[in-house]
Amino acid sequence: MLEHVPAWLGKALGDVRAGMEKLAVARLVTDNGVPSLELSSPAFADGARMPERFTADGDGVSPPLTWGMPPAGTARLALLVEDADAPAPQPLVHAVVWGIPADAGRLAEGAVIGDGAGTPERDVGRNSYFREGWLPPDPPTGHGPHRYAFQLFALDAGAGDPGQTPGRSAVLEAMAGHVLAAGVMIGTYSRGEDAPVGPVGAAAVA
Repeated sequence: MLEHVPAWLGKALGDVRAGMEKLAVARLVTDNGVPSLELSSPAFADGARMPERFTADGDGVSPPLTWGMPPAGTARLALLVEDADAPAPQPLVHAVVWGIPADAGRLAEGAVIGDGAGTPERDVGRNSYFREGWLPPDPPTGHGPHRYAFQLFALDAGAGDPGQTPGRSAVLEAMAGHVLAAGVMIGTYSRGEDAPVGPVGAAAVA
C-alpha cells in the first residue's frame, strides 16, 4: 500500500518516525534488564537489508528465524515484528506469534500465515492492518531505510492469555512482568535509496 506514496511525500516525512524507544521490547524490558536470547535468520544478517522476497516487492513471505535455548522456566515464546521507522506515532506491527513452544528453536520461511483460531502449539495474531499473518515490509519511497525489529520473548508460566488471534496490545498486556529473556534482530528495507547488491561495493537504487 505504501508503495503508492509519492517519493516527494516520502522524503518530506523523512523525520517522522515512530522510534526504537516505542518498540515492544523497550516497553517490556525494564532498566534492570533480562538475559539476552540469541536470535538470527539464515536469510540475512542482523542489521542487514532483507531480501525482496520477504517484502511487498517480492513474494511477501515471512523470513526464517532461529534462536538459542531459552532459560529454564520458559513455558512459551512470543514473537513481535515491528517497524521502528514507520511514519506514525507508534511502530507498525508486521507480525504477532503467540504461544511458540519453548523447545521450537525456529520458525521456517513462510510460517507466519493466518491460522484462524490457531493451533494447540501456537497462534498467529493480527498485524497493524488487522489481518492475521505476516505484513510484508512496504516503506514509502524516499523515506529512507526502515528498521524492522524481530523481537522474541521467553515467557514464564504466569503469562496471561491474550485470546485468539491477538493483537499487539493484548500480547503486551499478557507478557508484562513475565519476560525471562528477550532477543532482538534488525532487518532493514527501503525504496528509492542506494542499496548494496551483487559484488562488494556495487549498489543499485531500490
